[in-house]
Parts: sequence; structure tokens; C-alpha cells
Amino acid sequence: MNSSVSPDAAVDKDAEQLKALGYSSNFDRSMSLWQNFALGFTYLSPVVGVYTLFGLCLAAGGPPMFWSYLLVGIGQMLVCLVFCEVVSQYPISGGVYPWARRLVGKKWAWMVGWVYAISLCVTVAAVALGAGPFIASLLGFESSPATNTLVALALTAIATLLNLSGTKLLARVAIFGFVCELVGALVIGTYLLVFERHQSFGVLFDTFDIAIDGAYWPAFLTAALAGMFLYYGFEACGDVAEETPNPSRKVPKAMRMTIWIGGAASMFAALALILAVPDIRAVISGADADPLSTIFGSAFGPLGSRIVMAVITVSFVSCVLSLQASASRLLYAYARDEMMIGSGLLKRLSPNTHVPTAALVVCGVIPALIVCVGFYLQNAIALVVSFAAVGIYLAFQMIVGGALYARLRGWKPKGQFTLGAWAWPVNIAALVYGVLAMVNMSWPRTPDAPWYVNYSILVVGLIVIAVGLVYMLLFRPHERSNAPASDAWKN
Repeated sequence: MNSSVSPDAAVDKDAEQLKALGYSSNFDRSMSLWQNFALGFTYLSPVVGVYTLFGLCLAAGGPPMFWSYLLVGIGQMLVCLVFCEVVSQYPISGGVYPWARRLVGKKWAWMVGWVYAISLCVTVAAVALGAGPFIASLLGFESSPATNTLVALALTAIATLLNLSGTKLLARVAIFGFVCELVGALVIGTYLLVFERHQSFGVLFDTFDIAIDGAYWPAFLTAALAGMFLYYGFEACGDVAEETPNPSRKVPKAMRMTIWIGGAASMFAALALILAVPDIRAVISGADADPLSTIFGSAFGPLGSRIVMAVITVSFVSCVLSLQASASRLLYAYARDEMMIGSGLLKRLSPNTHVPTAALVVCGVIPALIVCVGFYLQNAIALVVSFAAVGIYLAFQMIVGGALYARLRGWKPKGQFTLGAWAWPVNIAALVYGVLAMVNMSWPRTPDAPWYVNYSILVVGLIVIAVGLVYMLLFRPHERSNAPASDAWKN
């Protein structure tokens, strides 16, 4: 942006762009490029993503699981580039829902938003629950289902209160979380590499004779879930497009930064942890079921481990905050287009904080209810949580597929970011990657288990989609609004 343009004039220009797209809002456009990026980074959260699944994936695929972060990062960058083109032309709050509306149509948008909203609410609950053991270690008490539930409820309540305080506080907390997480990951990783390295770099190519049906690649695909459950969050930058000045330029840049910086931080953290494992065969055999505790206990001692847990706790809080902010903006966008019951209340912005108060409260209450249900029905909630990441991937691919559909109809992106001659190959490659990733995430891997366990992700996914279709057919929410739709190839 030209430095001679005053902030007020820039905001007016952004308001004119939004009006040309058929909308107006009273959001506070105060989120800078770095703050917008920080929201995506803390949603992606390298520390949360890497540390949560590290032990399981290392046991499943051995040290070569490290390369999954690189391969998945490349695939998700393809998806990110497609998103960048779309958000640059349609910088509208709510992200995937309004994009789907413009690229394909109202019914498609309803299903994209439905699947994404359910997945986000479940993910908020899952991340909040995942914080329990780390916070227990920090505060010195024993982790249990009851304490994890209480921690998750407290974390959700704190995130809700912070989000209700407004965009400026959200941006500041996101920046604080980003700095703490990045510095923490770099400091912890560097210390482990310099002082606690027990393995050589060659171990990254050592499969330790892991094989499934005589082959290593099925084990690697299982371990690749480490990267697949990590590399999303960049779309959150677009969820708050109406809170960011010059979003057509800044949001696509923030999205790409999320992948580059978040991916690099994740790979560095994973590398440091793998090389710091004293006995990898013990992890693979199950003798060392918690390699993180082994590493941190040996490297940092009781006091140092608590400092590490403090950094991890900040990462979890920031992640929940960013997830909830994204979910609330999606709900707001839905309500603004009269796409659901209670739209009149959910689309209201607070006159003081300029955030969707009712939508934020709902996005705090629903995850809290999921957490409570999970305490009593832990097996059932595990099935739902397992769908959350696949649901986000499904929503992503509905946008990638929608962009391809719009291109076939004649859409030529007109935002400040375009792929030019690379648009078609990138879009097709992103779709192929996304479909293969969903197949890998859903693939049954416990042949001795009952069918409903093996195919739990598919079963839960079909239920979510069926409920969304029934609601759409019965209440016909897509017919309530005259907001623009199916017009990407017409402009």
C-alpha cells in the first residue's frame, strides 16, 4: 500500500470493495499483516501439532516420519495457493463459506460451511482436551479424564472471554502466542540439537525394519498423519478478511507465510525431537510410550520441563483462541446471509468491541458441550474427533473443487494475487493431493477391530453430511437471502 494513503482512506477503499461484493460490516479493520499471519500460525500451531502426535507417529513409522512434514507441506501449499486466488478476489469474513457461495452456489456453500463449522467446533474441543496433560505437568498434578475435562472447559472459557474483548486484543494475543511459540520451538529445538542429540542425521532414513505386510510404505503413510493433522490454519487468515486493511493483498501473503514459517518451525521441532530420542527402538516397540516426557525429563530436569510446559500451554491457549475466532466468523457469515436459525442474533456485532458476540458465545458453548459429552462417552467422542481433521480437509477440497468448477465455467481470478499460467496445474494438483490425503486419513488400519471402528471416520462423515443435507432440504436456508452467489465466472 502506498505510504501516502491515509489509514482512513485505505479503510474507505476496503469498505467500497466490500460493498461492490454485496456486503457491508462494522468490523474493526485494525489487524496488520503480521497479526493476520499470527492468527493463522497459532491456529496451525507447530508446537501443538508436532508434540501432540509425535510419539504415536514415531512409533508407527520410525524416524522417516520426519519427511511427511515436508511432503504434506508441499501438498497443502498447493491448496493454499488456490485459496490465495479466491480470497484475493473475495476478501469476505467467514472464509470457505462465502468463497464456496461465489465459486459454485448457495447449496454448495451451505454444505461447505456446515462441514467446516462442525469440524472447527470439534477441533476446538479436541485441542482444549489435548492441553490437559501438559497443563497438569506444568502445575504438578496428575492428569486424568476428569482433570483434562476441567482444564478444557477453563481453556474454552478463557478463549471466549479474550475473543469477546475485540479484534485488537485477539490480534495482540495472536502475536504474543506466535512469538512465544516460535521462540520456544527454536530455543527448545536448538538446545536439544546442541546438547541432547542422541541420534545421527542418518537416522532420518532408517526404517528400523518396520513393515506392514512386508512393506514399509503403509507404515510411512500412517506416520504421515503427523503432517496431515498439522498443516491447516492458513485459511483462518481469510476468516478475518474484513478485519484486515487491504485484505486482497495482505491475506494471501499471510496465508503463504503461515505455510512457510509454520511448516519450517514444525519440521525443526520434529527434527530436534527425533534426534533427541535416546532409544528409538524402545519407542517403536512400545517400551517407551511417552518419548516426549523421556526427552524433556532427561534434557531439562523438573524445573526446565515446567518452563517447556509453560511454552506449550501458551501454544494451546493461542490455538484455541484462533480456532474459536475462525469458527465465530464463519457462523457470522452464515447468519449474515440468513443461512441458519437465529441469524438475526448471530449476525449482530457488538457496538463496543465490533465482534459477533452471540456467534462467539455459541462457538464457546458447543465445544464445551462436546468436552462434557466426551467425559461420559469417551469412545463415542473419539469417533467424532477422528472426523474433525478429515472434515476440514473435505471442506478445503470442496473449495479447491469449486475453484476448478468455476474455472471450467470461465472464471478468471481478478484479485491482487493470481497464479496466472500456473492456475490450472496448481488447482488440479491440489485437488489430487487433497483427495489422496483424505483417503489416507480415513483408511482402516485395525483389521481385527469391528467394522464401525475401522470405518469410523467414514461413518461419522456420512452422518454429518446427511444431517446437513436434511436440514438444507427441510428448512431451505439457501433460499432466504439474495446475497450474491454463483457469479465468479460472470464478473
